[in-house]
Amino acid sequence: MKIYKFGGTSVGKPERMRQVKELITRDDKQKIVVLSAVSGTTNSLVEIGETLYAEDKAKASSLIEALYVKYEQFIKDLYDVEAFYAKGKEVIIKQFDVIRGLIEKPFTSIEERLLLAQGELISTQLFTHFLGQVGVEAELLWALDFMSVDEYHEPELEKISKKLTATLENTKKVQIYITQGYICMNPANEVDNLKRGGSDYTASLLGSAIGADEVQIWTDIDGMHNNDPRVVDKTAPIANLTFDEAAELAYFGAKILHPATIIPAQKTNTPVKLLNTMDPDAAGTTISGKILELGKIKAVAAKDGITAIKIKSSRMLLAYGFLTKVFSIFENYRTPIDMITTSEIAVSVTIDDNTNLDKIVAELEAFATIEVDTDQTIVCVAGQGIAEVKGPGMQILNSLKEIPIRMVSYGGSKNNISVLIASDYKKEALKRLNAGLFNF
Repeated sequence: MKIYKFGGTSVGKPERMRQVKELITRDDKQKIVVLSAVSGTTNSLVEIGETLYAEDKAKASSLIEALYVKYEQFIKDLYDVEAFYAKGKEVIIKQFDVIRGLIEKPFTSIEERLLLAQGELISTQLFTHFLGQVGVEAELLWALDFMSVDEYHEPELEKISKKLTATLENTKKVQIYITQGYICMNPANEVDNLKRGGSDYTASLLGSAIGADEVQIWTDIDGMHNNDPRVVDKTAPIANLTFDEAAELAYFGAKILHPATIIPAQKTNTPVKLLNTMDPDAAGTTISGKILELGKIKAVAAKDGITAIKIKSSRMLLAYGFLTKVFSIFENYRTPIDMITTSEIAVSVTIDDNTNLDKIVAELEAFATIEVDTDQTIVCVAGQGIAEVKGPGMQILNSLKEIPIRMVSYGGSKNNISVLIASDYKKEALKRLNAGLFNF
C-alpha cells in the first residue's frame, strides 16, 4: 500500500480535484489518500476564530456566510450529477452547522480546534463523493478514529498503527481510501491538530503505521530544490536526499516539507517522494536511507523569525552548573533551542518561539547578563557528511565573506553547517551561496 498526500492548492479548485482523481487512478495499487483543506479555508477559519475570541459575533457570522457561499459555488462546479450535488450540499450544510453553532458558545481553545478541523472534514467528504460521481470506488476513513497525540502533543504511533489496522480490517476493501490530514484527538478526547503543515506529518505517520511501500507528498513544485526559488533566480530540483539531509533542510526552512515528516518515515525506512501535481511525470525528489553522495553540498534553506540570546556569566568563567541552569529554564518553558555557541564567559542560543521570551529572559537575568537580538535568520547548508570532509566549510564562508555573521554552527551535525545572520541580509546570502556553491 502507498500513501498519497495532497495539499490545499492540489484540491483548491474543482479542476484540481479532477487532476487528483487522475493521479490516484493511474495504477491499481491500493492507497490511502490524505487531503488537506481546500486552499484558503484554514486561513478563513483562523480569522473566524479570532473574531469569536474577540466576541465579535456579527463579524464572525459574516465571515462564515462568505465562506459558505464559496463552497456553494465550489460544489456547483464540482458535481454535474444531481444526486452527487445533493450529497455535496448535505456535507457543507452539516459542517457549516457545526461552525455556526460555535457563535453561541463561549469560545475557548477547545472550540477553536474543532473549528479548524472543519476544512479537512469538508474537503475529504466532497472529494469522496466526487469519486463516486465519476465511478471510482473509494471509502472515507475518519482520521479522528485513529489519529491521536499524547499529553506532550506527540503522535502516538503505536496506537495509531493498531487503530488504523483495525479500521482497515473493518472497512470495505477497495483500491482507494480517503482520509483527513492535520486533525487528531488528544488525551482529553477533544479534537486537536498537528499544527500548520500537519497533513505531511499525517501521511508519514500513516505510512509508518501500516508499513507502506512509500509516502508520496504531492505539491505544486518539482520536489525539493537546492535553494529557495522565491528568493534566487535559478534553482534546480534534487533527485535524491537522505533522511538526514531532508530533515535538516525541512527543519531549517525548506517550505515544501513539514519538519516532522521525516521522523516516522526514517524510523521504519519508508521512502518519501516529493512530487508535482502540475507535472506528474517529473521525477521530483526521493528521500530514503540510501547514501548516494557523501560529502557533497546538496541544498540551502533559511529559517526566519529567529531570536538570538547571548547569556554572559556574571563570573569570569562559566561556572560548573551554569549551562545546566540555562538549559533548564528553556526546558521549563518548553522552548527548543536551534543553535548554540559558547565562549569562556558566555553562551549564545537561538530560538524560533518567542512566546515565553520575557519570562525566560527574566529568569536568566537572575544570574547572567542578557542581550537579545530579534529578526535573525538561520541559513542552513546541508549534505550528507559535509562537516566531516575538506572543502565545504571554506566554500560556505567564502561565499558569505561580505555578509556579517552572528553565529556559526559547525560540527553539531555532520550533515549541516549553519550560520546566523540578520534577516536583512537573507536574500543576499542565499544569492551568494547559490553562486558560490552551485555556480548559479
